[in-house]
This record gives sequence, structure tokens and C-alpha cells, in this order.
Amino acid sequence: MSKPSRLLLPLLCALFSGASFAGRAPEPPAPLVKVGYYNSPPAIYSDAHGEAQGSLVDLTRLLLHNAGYRVSFRELPSARLYAGLLDGSVDIWPGSPGKPDLQGQTLEAREQLAEIGLNLYYRPASPTPEFPLDLNARDVILITGYTYWPAINAALQDPALHLRQHRTTTHTAALQMLERGRGDFLIDYDQSVNQAVKDLGIATPPSVPLARVPIKFIVSARSANPRKLRDDLDQAYRALRAAGADLNLRKE
Repeated sequence: MSKPSRLLLPLLCALFSGASFAGRAPEPPAPLVKVGYYNSPPAIYSDAHGEAQGSLVDLTRLLLHNAGYRVSFRELPSARLYAGLLDGSVDIWPGSPGKPDLQGQTLEAREQLAEIGLNLYYRPASPTPEFPLDLNARDVILITGYTYWPAINAALQDPALHLRQHRTTTHTAALQMLERGRGDFLIDYDQSVNQAVKDLGIATPPSVPLARVPIKFIVSARSANPRKLRDDLDQAYRALRAAGADLNLRKE
């Protein structure tokens, strides 16, 4: 082979190799999953900059990343969150299963992420109440935008009880209302109350347990591939659990 030929061969190889590389389609970005939530500190809430924070946010982000997805979080009032799950503008909600408005329109993950307590709180000087009988003609404090377990909702809507509902937007405000006698009872979730009493520097009021509420991924049936998304999240959870990862939400 002549000297020019020996020089030309590597050049041609480089050219064809570069052409082949340039012609290769770039890797598509990982699918984006839109996560909706409403404030339930300390597990999931918005900080002062509007960014999602909390142990449930961390766990959701970890599972989606390990399953091969990108993630964005958006805080929404409960009515808009449920509407987003129905129309597909929200892909998943890490929340409680069994919501009547979502039946047939969502898929529930098989793996349970956590379990939280729903309690009836009352003032220390009051006798221990029996739910729902002792709510008759009394004042009950609720959190705006929250929907509770079906049996609890049925009692709250029972006209025979003649109870009066008072709603507020934060857990700290709800505790202050109870402490100041602006309500006889407060229905709220234990983790949120535990965080609120720390913020206020007060003692946790006595309570009666009403329900243990599971937390799972609720997947919109109108997301791009709901069954695959649900199964990918379940598989990611099982893989991390098998690897010995600590998947328990922090008790803050």
C-alpha cells in the first residue's frame, strides 16, 4: 500500500465512524411524571419558596427516579387535585385510597407507603368522647380542603347529629381554635398535629382514634401508560425493600 493510501484509510474510517455517530438518534428524555399533593406536613408540604418538601416527597422522588422517570410536584387544593387525576393533568397522588370520586378513574398501587392515624382531638378538661354520638349539637373543627375516611364523612354529613362545622386552613390554626374553645373537637391526622404542636410549643391534646389510613400511589387512568407506571413504582419499591433500604417515613 502506498503512503497516501496508508494515510487516507484512517481518515476514511474516522469520517464514516463520525457519520454513523452523528446519524444516531439521541436518547429520548425519561418520561415526566406529574405528582399532585395537598399540604400534609411533615410528610408532604410546600416550603416558603413553594417547593415540595417532606419524607413522602423524598420517597416519591427516589422511587420515580429508580423506575426511570423524571418528576415534578405541584400543590393543589383537594378538589383540583382530584379533577387533575380525572383528566390526566396529574399523573399520581401519594394519598389515601378508596375515594369515591376517584373510583373507576384511577389505579391504586399494590405497595403501601405508610399508614397514618385519623383522630378526634378534644380539650383536656372534657370527658373522653364517643364518636359519633358525642358530636351531637357540638362544634367540630376541620381542615379546609381535606376529605376524610368515608365513614367519618358520613357522620359529619348526618343531619341527625346537628353538628356545626368550622374550617380553617392550617393545622396550627385548628389547634389554636380548639385550645381557645372555638370548637369542641378537632378531626385531624396525627402526623400533622404532632408537627403543629411542636411549632406552637404546646402539649398534644387528648384524642380518640378514628381510623388508620393507608398511603399509596393513586395513578390517573388517563396518564400516558397508567398500568406500566403503577407496576414500575411497585417494582421500584420492592427492589429497594429487598436491598435493605429504609422506606419508613420519618416520624417527625
